[in-house]
Amino acid sequence: MSSGGRILLVLTVLGSACVAQQGDESVGEGGWLRGTSSQKFEVIAAQLRGFDVAMVETGHRYRELVSAGRAENWDYAAYQAGKIRTAIENGLQRRPKRAESAQSFLTIVLPALEEAVAQRDRALFDRRLGALTSACNACHEAEQVPFVHVAPPEPGFSFAGPAVAAAGIPPGSEDGRRRP
Repeated sequence: MSSGGRILLVLTVLGSACVAQQGDESVGEGGWLRGTSSQKFEVIAAQLRGFDVAMVETGHRYRELVSAGRAENWDYAAYQAGKIRTAIENGLQRRPKRAESAQSFLTIVLPALEEAVAQRDRALFDRRLGALTSACNACHEAEQVPFVHVAPPEPGFSFAGPAVAAAGIPPGSEDGRRRP
């Protein structure tokens, strides 16, 4: 074998070894994510889970949406409505069999509420929120989880309300920190 051929062979072997090791490299804080690329994807998929994680986020966003509407903080309400859409759409990527149940919510009910928010109309918002809440419960019935009952929350702390404004925290600040 010529010296050029040997160099090419050595580089090929070394390159292959580096690529193989990259997939087995531990990543994440403290190296918690280990294994091949496929194994890492499986671990991440397990962390994202199915639709339940999307519903936990949706529940939080729903409470903030209700509080924003009550406080007539329309920008924050629009933000939360958009995040509800994103959470459900992301959940549907993981559980496409739920798409049929979510279709009217995403194409009719949520856009109607978003329209009320855009119009900054509290009475219309309240009516459309009632329809949205009913749609949530109908979906839960259809998906065999009727014990998950949605109802507007009692007034309390929210990033949308007057207590936040009085503290000098801008509306929409998710972490509650003051911004310059």
